[in-house]
Amino acid sequence: MTVITVDFDGTLYKGNSFNAMFQLAQKEFTIKEWLVVGQGVVISAFAGLLKGREALRKQFFLSFVRSFKGRTEQELGDFFEKLVEIGKADINWPLIEKIHEHKKNGDEIIIVSGALHPFLQEFIKEVNLDVPIISTKISYDENGICTGDIHEYINGEQKVRHIQKWMKSKSIEEDTSVWAYADSKSDLPLFRFANHPVVVNPNKEMAIIADQYQWRVFQ
Repeated sequence: MTVITVDFDGTLYKGNSFNAMFQLAQKEFTIKEWLVVGQGVVISAFAGLLKGREALRKQFFLSFVRSFKGRTEQELGDFFEKLVEIGKADINWPLIEKIHEHKKNGDEIIIVSGALHPFLQEFIKEVNLDVPIISTKISYDENGICTGDIHEYINGEQKVRHIQKWMKSKSIEEDTSVWAYADSKSDLPLFRFANHPVVVNPNKEMAIIADQYQWRVFQ
């Protein structure tokens, strides 16, 4: 058995969740919702300056989730379905085909990402991938109403920890061969965990790292 782990932003999805969400929000958000997002973006900018890119991403997602407060799961499903429509042009189809090949070979596929869970749910429907997802989940109350918060932001070491937990739940041995398709420096813990790291569409910095460790590159 082989486990195939796949990142989302910059990997399966060549675009940027930030940009897609802004585009859709420009069409659909009320002034009140934009005020919530705007406040969050300011906090995100400071977080990015003080703590780096991933802190910025986390705060950005939090700002949008706060603006979702009071919406039902169905309403958010509709929102993220529209988000996939906007992002169709940025789907990494060559990699999607590669993942389908892995699936046909009997490999276990799992998508692991910091992106919001409903976005990934709608995305895998669009690309016909019936696979498990580890991602940043939105919190709902007992009536299925968004509370405006998230559970845990999935990134870096958290990805590895959740994959290990998932493998254990599936009774997959720890010495099983693991592949990792990802694109960014924040995924270094995942690359190091995998037996077969594959750097997808690397920027200059990641291309140097891939060359240094002789990791495969998927363009």
